[in-house]
Amino acid sequence: MFTIIESVLSLFIMILVGVYASKKKIITSEINKSLTNILIQIALPFMIVSSFIFTYNDTIKNNVIKTFYYSFVAYIIIIVVSVILVLPIKGNKKMIIHFANIFPNTGYIGFPILNAIYGSEGVIYGSIFNMFFVILVWTYGILLFKGNLNKEDIKYEIKKILFNPSLIAVFIGIIIMVFNIKLPNAIINSIQSIGNTTGPLSMIIIGVILSNSQIKNYLKDWTVYYGLITKLVIIPAIFYFISILIGDTSKAINTVIIMTAMPASAMTSIFAESFNIEKEYAAVIVSLTTLGTIITVPTLLKIIL
Repeated sequence: MFTIIESVLSLFIMILVGVYASKKKIITSEINKSLTNILIQIALPFMIVSSFIFTYNDTIKNNVIKTFYYSFVAYIIIIVVSVILVLPIKGNKKMIIHFANIFPNTGYIGFPILNAIYGSEGVIYGSIFNMFFVILVWTYGILLFKGNLNKEDIKYEIKKILFNPSLIAVFIGIIIMVFNIKLPNAIINSIQSIGNTTGPLSMIIIGVILSNSQIKNYLKDWTVYYGLITKLVIIPAIFYFISILIGDTSKAINTVIIMTAMPASAMTSIFAESFNIEKEYAAVIVSLTTLGTIITVPTLLKIIL
């Protein structure tokens, strides 16, 4: 409980810094767009690579393999279930909720919680889950915001996705993990230091967006509360019942359940800002789901652990 509250409060302090910077005109909308580009093109890829820099022994190899398969299946289930759950929502808000359902905040809340529960072993399993997050967010996630593509655009978009810095970072990370490559400490420290800026930078960007939003108007929107329930309650509950059905209570399946219970990823708001689609609504969804985990995640952990 303490770890969750500490992580959530830390994120909200960063968001408040963004609000302050926006109100004082330190960060304008133009600067915020530049910060978004820095986040996506530089900070995030370094964070992805750093998440793969770990070592594991034979005793946890089976759980790593199980986590790989569970994570792959979990994302398929989430996508299908979310498509059904968002049917009552209309317009671009449907896409925002759908994106939020699929892509949880693995890095800034998920990893600290896994570390508190399972130690470094949990972070390893979380990194496997995060690998699928990265691959999907830069393929399926991008396509959600781009919308329908004609034949001429498909080839261009596929090429663009394949050369996306974050996807390249995943491939580099996989190579480091599979071949157990030992990097010099200077390189590791640099990668981790740059990657560590991802969390604060993304929260500051969200804070700037929120500072220009009419939050009160969204608090009257039923889709916000519907989104909170689908993201924080229904989807994690589905995976908990699946674990009961298959009779598995291992760290591998619990890691997947915990990760799916995390709030909406900051990428929900970052992409909405980049494509100028319901960016205020997306920022509200990210903020409120993050706040909601103070109640939902401790409840879930008490049930599964």
